[in-house]
Amino acid sequence: MHELGALRAGSSAQPAPVPFAPPEKRRSTLARWFDNWMRSLGMALVLFLIIRTFLIEAFQIPSGSMERTLLAGDFLFVNKAVYGAQIPGTNARLPGFESPRRGDIIVFAYPKNPELNYVKRVIGVPGDRVEMRAGEVRVNGKPLAEPYVQRVDPGHDVYDPEFNWQKDYLIGGAGALRAYRPTRDTWGPLLVPPGKFFVLGDNRDNSADSRYWGFVDAHAVKGRPLVVYFSYDREAHDALPWLTDIRWRRLGSVIH
Repeated sequence: MHELGALRAGSSAQPAPVPFAPPEKRRSTLARWFDNWMRSLGMALVLFLIIRTFLIEAFQIPSGSMERTLLAGDFLFVNKAVYGAQIPGTNARLPGFESPRRGDIIVFAYPKNPELNYVKRVIGVPGDRVEMRAGEVRVNGKPLAEPYVQRVDPGHDVYDPEFNWQKDYLIGGAGALRAYRPTRDTWGPLLVPPGKFFVLGDNRDNSADSRYWGFVDAHAVKGRPLVVYFSYDREAHDALPWLTDIRWRRLGSVIH
């Protein structure tokens, strides 16, 4: 019995044989993994393109024309579906949920260079009579409440020939047309034509907007900003301002 017990204690079990996969099978497994990975990557890319084209797109603010609402260095997510996204390669648009309303901030193709994107606030919609008197905006004869406006250089009252395009939309007849000498802070009243919008920057004294280059066509409107997802101080002179001068308080702020 002792010999048997010693024999059992000293015996060692033989290791189980490791299954051997032939090279053909290993290559087949690798091919399936690569195929699944490429399919997943392709689906993710298609989903990204659909979202970017028809739902949400990222834009950045290059200038201070919308301060205090939007700052240079703000990065925005823009809702493209709300007004109806344009179908690429065509002039057709998907049905929108609504049309731009007075007070909306919109992103649009700059009328003088459609390759550039501008962001401004809608002041007048089709059929509105818009004007400004000594810096006060009036729509359909009534002052417009604008708590979002920033004034840095009020009282500018110098005639600029760049405003002469307004004469084609001026209300008041031939007498008003002959005497019309618009300035930055005093102009109008102008009739907003069908399919057009009159837009102004919130930084009212430092904004190139509809006062200078005219109305925004409805087909040029790309969407409405939703939220600031990143922001940094573009005026900082650090080596990496986008990393060291982040405006943490603006991240995630909803745009109104």
